[in-house]
Amino acid sequence: MRGDVAVFGGPRLGLIVSKKVGNAVVRHAVARRLRHAFVAARSSLPSPEVYVVVRARPSAAGRSSTELADQLIRAFTGAKVERACTAAAVTPVPA
Repeated sequence: MRGDVAVFGGPRLGLIVSKKVGNAVVRHAVARRLRHAFVAARSSLPSPEVYVVVRARPSAAGRSSTELADQLIRAFTGAKVERACTAAAVTPVPA
């Protein structure tokens, strides 16, 4: 088992970085910047126990980690995310 992957507790991040973003080098760089941005922005999440999936658009290749973190914070503080977290807390997850 990997030691750097959270098994439980805290928010979890999934990334979708397609070939439209760029070649392999660019995609991996975008994924690294998104992971770094997520660490900076996760305190803005309305719930600590949440799964977040981020789909990188081609314009993410030209953004810095700071710009990506600002975008994530704006997204995390939006009403849709708060409603989704509230609904998920009320709805039991089937086993």
